[in-house]
Amino acid sequence: MRLEGQNQEEMEKAIQALLKFRDERDWRQFHNSKDLALAISIEAAELNELFLWKQGEEIDQVKEEKLKEELADVLSFALLLAEKHGLDPEQLVLDKVKKNAEKYPADKAHGTAKKYTEL
Repeated sequence: MRLEGQNQEEMEKAIQALLKFRDERDWRQFHNSKDLALAISIEAAELNELFLWKQGEEIDQVKEEKLKEELADVLSFALLLAEKHGLDPEQLVLDKVKKNAEKYPADKAHGTAKKYTEL
């Protein structure tokens, strides 16, 4: 299943807006693979921070605006890294879902959080 029609156009529009933002600031020069990968990790840590020390219902009560902001940062740097290497983000996800489906067959992985090596 690939994005089609309007969804595909919206994703492409988001990627083009991201590249335009980067290029207008001449930031491409700073976007080497190492720093993009580090940026993903740093932004993911900021995403984790939203949930740090929260318990029970607090976990689902994080501020939606902050959640959207941190997710957007992680996704933006991931998209920039994929673009740098000429990789199709949609295909990357589809390939990974297929690979994970083989590692985690639904009949064995249903309802369990065990690692595939323990199924």
